[in-house]
Amino acid sequence: MRISDIVNKLADEHDLTDDELLLLIENDEGDEILHSKADALRRSIYGDDVYVRGLIEFTNYCRNNCYYCGIRCGNAKSRRYRLTADEIMDCCAEGYALGFRTFVLQGGEDPFFSDEKICEIVTAIYRSYPDCAITLSIGERDYESYKAFFDAGARRFLLRHESASEEHYRKLHPEEMSLKKRKQCLFDLKEIGYQVGSGFMVGSPYQTSANLISDLRFLRELGPDMIGIGPYIRHEDTPFAGFENGSLNMTLKLISILRLMFPWALIPATTALGTISPQGRELGLAAGANVVMPNLSPVSVRSLYDIYENKICTGEEAAQCRGCLEMRVKSAGYSIVTDIGDVKRDGSYE
Repeated sequence: MRISDIVNKLADEHDLTDDELLLLIENDEGDEILHSKADALRRSIYGDDVYVRGLIEFTNYCRNNCYYCGIRCGNAKSRRYRLTADEIMDCCAEGYALGFRTFVLQGGEDPFFSDEKICEIVTAIYRSYPDCAITLSIGERDYESYKAFFDAGARRFLLRHESASEEHYRKLHPEEMSLKKRKQCLFDLKEIGYQVGSGFMVGSPYQTSANLISDLRFLRELGPDMIGIGPYIRHEDTPFAGFENGSLNMTLKLISILRLMFPWALIPATTALGTISPQGRELGLAAGANVVMPNLSPVSVRSLYDIYENKICTGEEAAQCRGCLEMRVKSAGYSIVTDIGDVKRDGSYE
């Protein structure tokens, strides 16, 4: 079967066999038609709208020691910080004035932020901005914790599975971390009623095409509302400092595959894409992405949330970051909308 035929089948049926996915992943000749089909599908559902999420990176403390991450607990060189509840609320106030209607609270797995503290922060944001969505990205917790955050007003949760292959997962994480637990957290979140986001790194150390297919199959099982992928980018203070960064082209290919497999999905053009290529986020939108996440964190701490090296936009004020992204999105042929940006999921493609 020709690559163009495989792309057409994916566009029509929203799935492929493993062998067909392998051919698509390992051949570049169909990338142009793949991106075109993905963009056409996202436009048929979301038009040229691009949703903005205000990202607040509120702590870079983390109890985990993932081998790829710059804020891993084993990195003694990391300068640690935590935002206060008042500082988080200041970020929300600035973001709201700039038109943001979704706030994403992202941090390492920091034991300082107990369930009670998270609930207090979520409740305060919900009461102050009832017309906004609150997203959490704070890692693994138990079912009761997730339920408490939901009851406090959080409605979205982002938790990348990073690798759906047990063998590959073990190469990326220390022994005390569990892929089984990570997957259970995602299904717990779905059961509670969150809009759930998951995803993986592209080009992470030891990753194979078979691993990527496992990731796609797991996402098919999970059926997430949001799928976040980005290229692996190394950090010098990790065990993986000597590995090559992930590929821009492979990341764009997988964004398009994900769009065609999950037509409803909210897929970000990530900061990591913009870090490995000056036009990375624009290319991500053209490949099927429909979300961007400007940074609302105080400039004083942005460079400290260094999960990978050379992260962009660490010196920009929130208004600059918002304005820069709006121009970039417009130049790529899309429009930022100040909208809560819920997933448009009616079951038609499932």
